Amino acid sequence: MSSVLTATNLQKTYRTPDTVLTAVKDVSLSIDRGEVLAFLGPNGAGKTTSIKMIAGLIQPDKGSVMVNGYNPHADTRAFASIGAVLEGNRNLYWRLTPEENLSYFGVLRGLSPKVARQRGRELLDRFELSHKRKSVVQQLSRGMQQKVAIAVALVHDPALLLLDEPTLGLDVEATETVKRLIREVAAEGKGILLTTHQLDVAEDLSDRTAIINQGEIVAEKATAQLIKEFSGTAYHIQLTELLDDPNCITKLNHLGITIAPQSDSQRITIEDLTQLYAVLDILNPRTIESLTRDKATLTEVFLALTHKT
Repeated sequence: MSSVLTATNLQKTYRTPDTVLTAVKDVSLSIDRGEVLAFLGPNGAGKTTSIKMIAGLIQPDKGSVMVNGYNPHADTRAFASIGAVLEGNRNLYWRLTPEENLSYFGVLRGLSPKVARQRGRELLDRFELSHKRKSVVQQLSRGMQQKVAIAVALVHDPALLLLDEPTLGLDVEATETVKRLIREVAAEGKGILLTTHQLDVAEDLSDRTAIINQGEIVAEKATAQLIKEFSGTAYHIQLTELLDDPNCITKLNHLGITIAPQSDSQRITIEDLTQLYAVLDILNPRTIESLTRDKATLTEVFLALTHKT
């Protein structure tokens, strides 16, 4: 895969007469075509400053940014490759219709009026917004506004999409719709930089995760691998009924198996995977409600790495 974003050794320091604050220290990120990178960090960690340097809005003190082969700090052609939905859906004019927003921003991004209108109609159809094309954006639901914001970011067909809190404040149905659209956009080959405090959304959508804390990247790898490294190895068997057979309990005790009684069921924890099938033989033919393995969440990983447990 070819990279749509390569940010290398970015650094940004803010100075006042009384203080010197290094907001970003030697941050490097990359995103391939078709990849979703979750860029996570607590408030004040340097996430927003990093994104603004990537978008060409802030000049880095050190380091470089290349978007689809162009430097946004030196070559305006880079901006044709960037689409952004920052701070929710602030990239819209609320008193215009979706159709008008798409036409306006399409032309602003270098499209001809005809192409901008055509592209806008295609996006409205795709995002199931054609029936609202002439409604004022301010009157649309929050979920529809968010879909219009993403459509506007895509109107000029950018290679890199920057998404900041794309599902914030949405109901369950709208959240799932926006997530589906993000997956589709990535599947078409666009690189996506996703920032969100909704870590379950980041876990669902991201191929890789980069976590920034105090201006530095503290972890960057495949999301599944990161979660695996923080997950346990124990298995848990949940029975549908209490385990009250003394002979069975004795056999489990000889294996060193932990039994945690509950009010109406029985949970058995197996620390050693090699014992799993022996335990299942002992429990046979009792009904097993579930068999699960300890698995961390991205939220737990995030808290562990940012020392906020």
